[in-house]
Amino acid sequence: MARKPPSGDPVQDAPQVDGPRHSAAGLPAVAHSLRVAQQQMGVARAARTLLKVNQKDGFDCPGCAWPEGEKRHTAEFCENGVKAVAEEATLRRVTPDFFAAHPVADLARRSGYWLGQQGRITRPMLLERGTGGDGGDAAGGGDRYEPVSWERAFAIIAEELTALDSPDEALFYTSGRTSNEAAFLLQLFAREFGTNNLPDCSNMCHESSGSALSETLGVGKGSVSLDDMHQADLIIVAGQNPGTNHPRMLSALEKAKSAGARIISVNPLPEAGTERFKNPQTPGGMVRGAALNDLFLQIRIGGDQALFRLLNKLILDAAETDPAAVDQEFVAGHTHGFEEFAATARAADWDETLTATGLDRADIERALSMVLASKRTIVCWAMGLTQHKHSVATIREVVNFLLLRGNVGRPGAGVCPVRGHSNVQGDRTMGIFERPAPAFLDALDREFGITSPRHHGYDVVRAIRALRDGDAKVFFAMGGNFVSASPDTEVTEAAMRNARLTVHVSTKLNRSHAVTGARALILPTLGRTDKDVQAGGRQIVTVEDSMGMVHASRGNLAPASPHLLSEPAIVARMARAVLGPASLTPWEEFEKDYGSIRDRISRVVPGFEDFNERVARPGGFQLPHAPRDERRFPTGTGKANFTAAPVEYPALPEGRLLLQTLRSHDQYNTTIYGLDDRYRGIKGGRRVVLVNPDDAEQLGLADGSYTDLVSEWKDGVERRARGFRVVHYPTARGCAAAYYPETNVLVPLDSTADISNTPASKSVVVRFEHR
Repeated sequence: MARKPPSGDPVQDAPQVDGPRHSAAGLPAVAHSLRVAQQQMGVARAARTLLKVNQKDGFDCPGCAWPEGEKRHTAEFCENGVKAVAEEATLRRVTPDFFAAHPVADLARRSGYWLGQQGRITRPMLLERGTGGDGGDAAGGGDRYEPVSWERAFAIIAEELTALDSPDEALFYTSGRTSNEAAFLLQLFAREFGTNNLPDCSNMCHESSGSALSETLGVGKGSVSLDDMHQADLIIVAGQNPGTNHPRMLSALEKAKSAGARIISVNPLPEAGTERFKNPQTPGGMVRGAALNDLFLQIRIGGDQALFRLLNKLILDAAETDPAAVDQEFVAGHTHGFEEFAATARAADWDETLTATGLDRADIERALSMVLASKRTIVCWAMGLTQHKHSVATIREVVNFLLLRGNVGRPGAGVCPVRGHSNVQGDRTMGIFERPAPAFLDALDREFGITSPRHHGYDVVRAIRALRDGDAKVFFAMGGNFVSASPDTEVTEAAMRNARLTVHVSTKLNRSHAVTGARALILPTLGRTDKDVQAGGRQIVTVEDSMGMVHASRGNLAPASPHLLSEPAIVARMARAVLGPASLTPWEEFEKDYGSIRDRISRVVPGFEDFNERVARPGGFQLPHAPRDERRFPTGTGKANFTAAPVEYPALPEGRLLLQTLRSHDQYNTTIYGLDDRYRGIKGGRRVVLVNPDDAEQLGLADGSYTDLVSEWKDGVERRARGFRVVHYPTARGCAAAYYPETNVLVPLDSTADISNTPASKSVVVRFEHR
């Protein structure tokens, strides 16, 4: 039987620590998956649900965006996928009685873990606070959520939106869980309403990737497929922990390794998943596993640009005696800016690189030999590359590295930014972007007879500033946990409390429901696991994975409550309430039949022609990608662009460390599944800081002692995360690590990547103050 949710928050004062593991998955992952599934769903429901995860006739996992191959395993999921599905398909319910028993002030004191464990929200809920949203009683307002009808909820949204002085005082945020259909409708509604204020979770993760790739290759997405992964000679995994964040990627790495590929991991921390993968799909994998790393480069935080710059210099040097070291034909025929790039690369300095990276010369030379021996190279990366001030320049340097040897637009080679949430890439494809391309807006306007605004809207950081400064007054979130995901927690929470109305379309509780504007709505929605039946019959939704495959998702469970609406239905009804009869957009038809939404998408978004017909095929279809498919580069120059920029890396003052925020193995983004991090040997608590033993000795940080983390930024504001247990851990020298969202309080709102404006959460200068 499924277990009831915890009644009280677990004590996290004394986490147990027993050292990092050196392999991932295997029997422990299977056992933990089964235990979580049973606790949340019960045995029978778990079996019925999990057998449909990532199947061609099933539903897309609500976790990561890693793709599936043509041939699917019966168990096509990972441990963290099971956790994500179990929390959505749980038998636990949050009813109006729960809200009656828990004032908002009580919810605000609870941990994210406790809130998430309570179960699925069953009714629309309204908080009428009056003024302020700090968890206490407000003048003229209530102190807890109360049930509200859907009609009244949409009327409140319409009342607040139509009372704004400008449409640009509204913000429409999107989480990566949102389907293509819902995302398309939301951006359509926002633009018909009159704003491009469409911040999304991409602004906080892979915005740097999109910025760099759009400029250099002409397409802001990855260029590889699963088949490419399996055909590669060399795969470089930089700034990424696939064992926790994208566990099914380990199977692709294992298959590539068995075909002869070599793997280089570049990361400040050793990670169990890239050391050894014990594949639970095979008996041999369960017992012995496969060693994945051929070379581990334990780089200093933020040193990646310097590393790739030096590798580029060394490749150019090698070409002086062996012209084949550079793909001369590709460079001459398909690229622009080579001479300026080459001059800059040749000036790279060994001493500076060793300082920036913390690496040994011998390890870099070993990496170079592997690079020169490879005819087909892929570079994969995630947040370890994208969340620094110089992230865009770093990813441009990665592109330079690949262009130099022709590793774009041929099998087994290319760029692979590994996306996090299951449809975060699809949402951007559907137009969730504060800076849309004019061609997209032109197509949208032709199709719907509207006039979309052309001025740019707010991204996440600018949206928080707008709320803080009173320039935005209504915040609408399609999924996600905005308060916990965003930087500078105290600033973000104060900004949200400035709003007149905050609206969250959600399946489960999170902290954003406890940090509200004067009025707040929780609109409960269907999840991926739920059957979606509308007036036009049973519906499907679609998603786009990290490699540009678009496929259908069909839930198989009865909805958690008869009072839930789907995401497309919520947007359609909101649009009708706000825009009224003056809108010629067929919102009611869109709610009845999602196929009608896909018909419109097919005429607006390139690559989606005959959308309904193609997505009906088992496995879906792949979107076109000009650099990959035909070595055509839709950039301003018409070619792939080499770039040249000064090498940057974070400065580290004396007595300070560089902190990166990261996930534990028991979380997905801001969703906390448990209080353990099995691969890092942490149990029963999350307020830990991982510090190299040599650094700890110099700073007087005993293992097991407790400290406050205080970030330092040029604005002089003190940002403090209190009460962290020191864990001596084999991090790179000068570097530390701790879990978010607990450490998001340390990330200044204005500390962002150049160009992309992504929060620089991976390079925070901190000092330690003993408790």
